[in-house]
Amino acid sequence: MSVSGLIASPSRCCLRLPDCNQGLVCRQVPSTPIASKPKEKFGKLHLERLTVSFRRWKMQKTHLIKCAMDASYGDMASESGGAAMFPRINVRDPYKRLGISREASEDEIQAARNFLISKYGGHKPSVDAIEAAHDKIIMQKFYERKNPKIDIKKKVREVKQSRVVQAVTSRFQTPATKFIVKTSIAFIVLGVLTVLFPTEEGPTLQVAISLIATFYFIHDRLKSKIRTLLYGAGAFIFSWFLGTFLMVSVIPPIPILKGPRSFEVLTSLITYVLLWVSSTYLK
Repeated sequence: MSVSGLIASPSRCCLRLPDCNQGLVCRQVPSTPIASKPKEKFGKLHLERLTVSFRRWKMQKTHLIKCAMDASYGDMASESGGAAMFPRINVRDPYKRLGISREASEDEIQAARNFLISKYGGHKPSVDAIEAAHDKIIMQKFYERKNPKIDIKKKVREVKQSRVVQAVTSRFQTPATKFIVKTSIAFIVLGVLTVLFPTEEGPTLQVAISLIATFYFIHDRLKSKIRTLLYGAGAFIFSWFLGTFLMVSVIPPIPILKGPRSFEVLTSLITYVLLWVSSTYLK
């Protein structure tokens, strides 16, 4: 038995085999082996390929994201240069951020800014935070100069610290409470007598008694006749002239006190107040 011929096609093969009765006979044979379930195997193979492709794509995407993050962190590190970060970078108050008080001058503000820039100049976010706080304070100071506000506490403090006020206040001292009560009663009685019993000549007697009381109280505290004479006479003259000036130029007429000598009565009352201060607190 021998093979005399072979005819092939894409799907089938034809073998010419010798036959005793008919000579060469062509027998067709499939070119590929017949599988039992080709569709099922093809579906499983396609699914496996899709799964592998998805896993590869996911790994590539994760790798790209990681590279991008590494690059961004690398840029930030290169910008900061590994320098120290400003510890008060997130403090909102610009004065606290620079570490200065609200009463700081412009020179102190500039010095604080230069010091922090020299210390944290290698860290760009820190420099931005320091510059922002400095600019905000400068703009606020400029606005305050343009629209000034009267600070009553500051003005009172400046007046107290002036040389004239300190020189005047240094001449006064607070005595014992018992002495203050004694002088107060004496001058209050004189004021009541002046108001209740005015005369046509004016409160001449009450004014003379007030002068004598001033000498007595000053000598009782200072124990010096010369200082008593100088302080008493000077206090009386100053009190009378100041009372007259206030009645003429400042204080309006009071309708409660009526009479031909109402002006002298009011002047005497002001004089009693000033004499009480001099005889009680003057040292």
